[in-house]
Amino acid sequence: MIWLLRHAQAADGSPDADRPLTEKGEAQARNAGAALAAMGVKLEACISSPKIRAADTARIVCEQLSGVDVQLDDRLGGGPFEPGDVAGEFGEEVLLVGHDPDFSAAVHRTTGAQVRMKKGGLAAVAKGELVLLLRPSELSAIAAAAPAASKGLA
Repeated sequence: MIWLLRHAQAADGSPDADRPLTEKGEAQARNAGAALAAMGVKLEACISSPKIRAADTARIVCEQLSGVDVQLDDRLGGGPFEPGDVAGEFGEEVLLVGHDPDFSAAVHRTTGAQVRMKKGGLAAVAKGELVLLLRPSELSAIAAAAPAASKGLA
């Protein structure tokens, strides 16, 4: 399964690569990590755009997923990419974190599905099929409904 997570909400400003997450963005990233944990996702790797907002999103998500280290990859920094080419180098259960419109276009090329990924939104693709598409509000609901053990509170 290839998981694609669009970076969470970031502050405006420049240079573009240095834009940090907002408080809302940090919460979106925490919710995405908690939701992935609640769904029982066991990642082999997390690959992120080197831009600050994506790398910070990835780091916050992975803090909740049993110590998966974030690796930066310029192919996710902007422009077209093939999810299978990036993820295939790292394993079968891989989270990619990056930007739109690149991620929406990658889902379309991979699956044929027309999607518009929201900031902090998550898609999962497997064997050319869109398996899951969640908005940040849905990830938040999953995270809130998760048992305390999956939130690291037990």
